[in-house]
Amino acid sequence: MELHEENVFKIRGYQNAVNTLERDAPVLAELAYESLQEINGIGKSLATVIQELISTGTHTLLEELLERTPEGILEVLQIKGLGPKKIKTLWKELGITSTHELMEACQSGQVAQLKGFGEKTQNSIISALEFIGANLGKFLYADIDHAVEEFLGQLENTFGKDNVLMVGDFARKLEVLEQVEVVLAVSDNDAAHHKIDQLSSLDKQLRISSPYRWGGQLGAQIPLTVWMVKPDEFVRECLLRTASRGHLLTLVDEQRTWLEVVRTEKFETERAAYASVGSQYIPAELREGHFEWEAAKNNNLPQLLTEEDLKGPLHNHSTYSDGKHTLREMAEFCKAQGFSYLGMADHSQSAFYANGLNEERVQKQLLEIDRLNEELVPFKIFKGIESDILMDGSLDYPDQVLQTFDYVVASIHSGLSMDVKKATARLLKAIQNPYTTILGHPTGRLLLRREGYPIDHKAIIEACSKYGVAIEINANPWRLDLDWRWVQYALEKGVMLSINPDAHTTEGFSDMKYGVLVGRKGGLTPDMTLNAKSLVDLKAYFEEKRKRKR
Repeated sequence: MELHEENVFKIRGYQNAVNTLERDAPVLAELAYESLQEINGIGKSLATVIQELISTGTHTLLEELLERTPEGILEVLQIKGLGPKKIKTLWKELGITSTHELMEACQSGQVAQLKGFGEKTQNSIISALEFIGANLGKFLYADIDHAVEEFLGQLENTFGKDNVLMVGDFARKLEVLEQVEVVLAVSDNDAAHHKIDQLSSLDKQLRISSPYRWGGQLGAQIPLTVWMVKPDEFVRECLLRTASRGHLLTLVDEQRTWLEVVRTEKFETERAAYASVGSQYIPAELREGHFEWEAAKNNNLPQLLTEEDLKGPLHNHSTYSDGKHTLREMAEFCKAQGFSYLGMADHSQSAFYANGLNEERVQKQLLEIDRLNEELVPFKIFKGIESDILMDGSLDYPDQVLQTFDYVVASIHSGLSMDVKKATARLLKAIQNPYTTILGHPTGRLLLRREGYPIDHKAIIEACSKYGVAIEINANPWRLDLDWRWVQYALEKGVMLSINPDAHTTEGFSDMKYGVLVGRKGGLTPDMTLNAKSLVDLKAYFEEKRKRKR
């Protein structure tokens, strides 16, 4: 609608309706036409649109707009930081109707010459297009894990659990992956092909299949390879296909790499293979060539964090800001799940886009927390806030407000176009603030959607160590930030990490499992996980931090 310059009040009506529906999440299909109009912001015209969507999956205005829009423009609309007005300028003045044409226009310098664009905007568009191109055909682990696990169960039921093993990036629990791979021990490849063909949700592609390989797709789009090997080659193939290149090329004795050992010797089990070079067994998720070999050789692999170790979530949002569930609903859900506590960290006053809390609403929420804590004892709600880090690195409340919280999550949400020097300096100042307890999603990245702003990770981690600030691993599958590749360095510097779901609904608490997965990849242990502390210990931790402030 913005692209085609529809009536501004009509556009605003749609935006307000979307905000209301996303926040309140009513089951629209169950509501009659009159009931739809009782929802705030939904009038007769929007109620008609909703009913049309429910019955047909589309609506008249949308189809009219699509008819007037080149298909490639829909791809351009997905580029972060490029709004409808600029896209219309590109379309009408340069005739750009696809991302390919846009890249060519940027590379030739035509975009920079347009009014309202310039060199900086042109370079930003190039970076965004390169990021999109680099991530084509990739998937979030969290988007496919359920489908993959279901398929694995089918394979195990068909061929026996001991003859099937997930390998590759999925086995190592990488946050982003391009394909799914399985090794299958079989004696009759033709029969195995036939059995796999009979499984549900598979699409075989003959051009990438062979007698030793079933190639195709799982579901609509997940590339899948099943490698078929003889039973006596099963362990070797699993070891070779699970490990990263860095893990395989590590020297494990004076002369041989792990790749050479696995290729030249036969083992009954993976554990026996690792034991043969004087190493502890290294779980698949750690086989990255990162820190695992040195630790395993010294019999010092950590006892990794598990979901069961977590005692409660600390970064969450309620209807006080942009969450879908009330404070009571979030607390009662966590208590029912067996957690000992819940940390509420609604958005702060600068986050106007997310209904952030002004000082008056902060006090209202703190009073409600006091009432709920009396009612829900021994369960406890900790009083927190996600305070925006402003452009100069300061937090967006005065000290007299910040001191009313048990803890403060400090995060950047605006002004994301920064170079490494500016971004690092901004974060460092926030870390130095005595009220900062946890540094939230340090790079602001959105996996496959938006590259994070560049930061000096070492400087940030060392500052957190110096000032006693924990760093969150934001467990939202689109973030998973702090990146697992920096977890080990944080642990070496004595920095505690917090597995924070950033939940805006009760369903969002389940995302903590993805934070645990990436934490484990970096070697995270329960004793270095802030929200693995017991209620008593976490309360004491926050109180000690408050004493140091005073």
